Amino acid sequence: MNAAPEIGPVLGLVLVALAASAALLARLGGLGVGRDVVVAAVRAAVQLAAVSLLIAVVLESAGWTALFVVGMVAVAVATAGRRVTGRRLGPGWWTVAPIVAGVAPVLGLLVGSGVVPSRPVAVLPIAGILIGGAMTATGLTGRRALDELETRRGEYEGGLALGLLPRDAALEVCRSAGSLALFPALDQTRTVGLVTLPGAFVGVLLGGADPIEAGAIQLLVLIGLLTVEAVAVLITLELVATGRVHRRAA
Repeated sequence: MNAAPEIGPVLGLVLVALAASAALLARLGGLGVGRDVVVAAVRAAVQLAAVSLLIAVVLESAGWTALFVVGMVAVAVATAGRRVTGRRLGPGWWTVAPIVAGVAPVLGLLVGSGVVPSRPVAVLPIAGILIGGAMTATGLTGRRALDELETRRGEYEGGLALGLLPRDAALEVCRSAGSLALFPALDQTRTVGLVTLPGAFVGVLLGGADPIEAGAIQLLVLIGLLTVEAVAVLITLELVATGRVHRRAA
């Protein structure tokens, strides 16, 4: 039984209606992201169409797969950096550190241990999930941490007055941003199977695996994401506290 949606005009109309509704609600609610919703929806459609055409070629070669993963990391770094600093270039490129440091050891362990087969068709989707999680955690942590330092400047200066080093004073103020950034991954892990059936589970199930195998790979992804995001959060906090990631002019 094929569970994929039927490709055709009806699918296109439904997607347009959903995107337009989200943008209209954001605009009417004064959220200030109505245009961003439309742009994100159009970009997603274009990007997924391109990936759908490229993926068959990419998966034929380990080299092409590795290059594709590097490309995903580059886009994730640019996205997280811009989210944190508000600029395309500059200190935002430091976000390569938390993303790579979080993803590389976890992906290496999964593939090196043989838990995930070292075939492109297995490595690429797992890598994409881990990179996406690291990007989200880095962006949320960096943005929230810098916001905390701006709004609680007095507490930061008070820490300095008490003799704390600038790094330690900054961490005292912005460390809470890290725990908040981990909430989405924690909630998803706590409620898996009860509230949500995440993509890895559904994808493996639709690919022909039995429910036990699908559950195992989803558990592997969720626990891996917790590790990836914890590493990303801690390194991002360190980058903010030491002033490497900031919103000031370079």
